[in-house]
Amino acid sequence: MSYSCDPTAERLTEELGFSCRDAHPVVDFHNPFRLENATMPFLELLVIGGAVFALVHAWRRWRRDGDPINISLWFASVVYLAVIEPPLYFPSWFGLEKQVGFIFAHNEFTVQFMYDRLPLYIVAFYPALSQLAYELVRVLGVFARRGPLPGSLAVAFVCQVFYEIFDQLGPQLKWWAWNPDNKTINEPALASVPMNSMFLFASVSFASLTYLVVRLVGAKEGRGTLTGRQITLRTLAAGALTPPAMSLAGVPSNIFRGGNHLAIQQTVLGVELALVWAIGLRILIDTRRAPRTDSTPPGPALFARTYPALYLGVLIALWAVALPSWFSATDGITQQGTPIGSLWYTALCVIAATWLVVAVTRATAPRRTKEPVRS
Repeated sequence: MSYSCDPTAERLTEELGFSCRDAHPVVDFHNPFRLENATMPFLELLVIGGAVFALVHAWRRWRRDGDPINISLWFASVVYLAVIEPPLYFPSWFGLEKQVGFIFAHNEFTVQFMYDRLPLYIVAFYPALSQLAYELVRVLGVFARRGPLPGSLAVAFVCQVFYEIFDQLGPQLKWWAWNPDNKTINEPALASVPMNSMFLFASVSFASLTYLVVRLVGAKEGRGTLTGRQITLRTLAAGALTPPAMSLAGVPSNIFRGGNHLAIQQTVLGVELALVWAIGLRILIDTRRAPRTDSTPPGPALFARTYPALYLGVLIALWAVALPSWFSATDGITQQGTPIGSLWYTALCVIAATWLVVAVTRATAPRRTKEPVRS
């Protein structure tokens, strides 16, 4: 099956512990207790459970609070995945061998789709993380006080810090493997993670998706209540338009792609990532410091209070499992032959994520009213 398992894909999947040959074109099931790494079932439970939790929360926001943004964002995330992922797994199918090439391969998890290239937990990861970031920013009042664009820029920052805790760990634990021969896309890198992925996939994609959904289905002066059909069509549009928005954001670094411009491209991406941090932190800090002028409750906040903290706690625990091998690595490679991520950047993301979790906990805590002084 060379059309679904070319030599590069076969080499990477064999390094991960399986072969992409003879994989089922639709879906494969594997024993969760016999996966390549013992951390993998815990990751699946965390992400798939989070996506289900997010869907229930989104439904409540729509049916009980009349806000369709969450439900639209959930499904738009899946539409975005359906548009962006197949060309990454099978570039030859789309005539992208020269422009993109083979970028990475996922390992075998419990449930796999598309010739074992797409794990179910990755399908769930997009709606779980988009809801995590949007809800944190929404509950902190950024969208209500600052509007769609600042809110979406804050989402870019929140996604960056939560995504990269996961992204910097995956290659070491064989959750996936980057193709080291693809210099065009996978370089420059921060430790084992391509900086293009850090900027475009971990921030720009979620910010663009959120902005499109908020503008297309969110409350707007002069816009009546949207019908289910209108929400569906606008959700499809938001998911489909996100990849072109990512392409535009990638232009500054892509200008210097190839040749001897790697250092310049690394500088451009570094500046862009620094801007994600600087702008996101500024918006969130300013919003937190501003006195509350609205009396509208944020709606059900159980998801925002619990899932980000659970996600962060589980990922920290998985990092703790990986740290002994990380510290014994030589030249960025563990004794098991896997590349390590950036510990300093992960620590920075953990600090920022912890601050966000604490901020949301405080923002959603019941307010105490002062009792009248009795004479």
